[in-house]
Amino acid sequence: MITRREVLKMPAVVIAARQSALPSGACDCHIHVIGDSAKFPFVPERVYTPEPATASASAAFHRSLGTTRTVVVTPSVYGSNNACTLDALATLGASARGVAVIDDKTTAAAMQDMERAGIRGIRINLETAGQTDPAIGRARLQAAIDRLRGSRWHIQLFTRPSVIAGIADLVEAAPMPIVFDHFGGAQAAAGMNQPGFDALLRVVKSGRAYVKISGAYRVSTQAPDYPDVRPMAEALIAANPDRILWGTDWPHVDSAVVPGRSATTVVPHLKIDDAGLLRQLFVWTPDAATRRKILVDNPARLYGF
Repeated sequence: MITRREVLKMPAVVIAARQSALPSGACDCHIHVIGDSAKFPFVPERVYTPEPATASASAAFHRSLGTTRTVVVTPSVYGSNNACTLDALATLGASARGVAVIDDKTTAAAMQDMERAGIRGIRINLETAGQTDPAIGRARLQAAIDRLRGSRWHIQLFTRPSVIAGIADLVEAAPMPIVFDHFGGAQAAAGMNQPGFDALLRVVKSGRAYVKISGAYRVSTQAPDYPDVRPMAEALIAANPDRILWGTDWPHVDSAVVPGRSATTVVPHLKIDDAGLLRQLFVWTPDAATRRKILVDNPARLYGF
């Protein structure tokens, strides 16, 4: 469990990440809030069980990091129950927005209530569920497009480049923004020529999709500085800096399916150097104007800050 004491130890470390150079209104576009399971129960079909990571702990974390805006994404452990995310938005106030998970039972009235609470999009999580078939991706994305048609919400997908290649035409034709998590799931070790990465670059360059350069530790084999991620990050930024978002992926849940580990076993969060993640953004974007786009302008446009 992330304690307040641990969070409050962070500022001295984060100063080394050039906190003072962050532009006003900088946004962490990808975090999860995990509440008390007695109040916010997990779905039985989850693939992992995380430790708590409260909204108040996230606020303390972001004060130490120097960011002032936050996007809370409903994690897979809650299924389509967004109560914990909505509670977090109420706690964090006007500086926070959210991305929800919906299903066929989610009513239009419930979605209107969520929008008033700060929800700005829905998430389709294919990767955590192990769904790598592009046909499934196409069906899920088309259903989401049909459901959100006419709304102001966007669609966020956690998937991989091979699936992106299979849905790129739907992305390019979608009437709402499409957002890809965590470098579009591209793996740094596979290099720039991995199947589907060209499709990711294409939809970002066209302006039809955003991509979060978040969770570098999820796509890299070279911690703690993730030098293998740099070519991918720079290629995505060069493709279209107006469609790049940044996030920490706090509190770094361990959603890996591990042989012999039960889905109900409480798994500690991964220990990630968030100051290091922030330093890498400065490496990937030495230009202050580009960093401002990624940290301030693009989130403000997409999430309505």
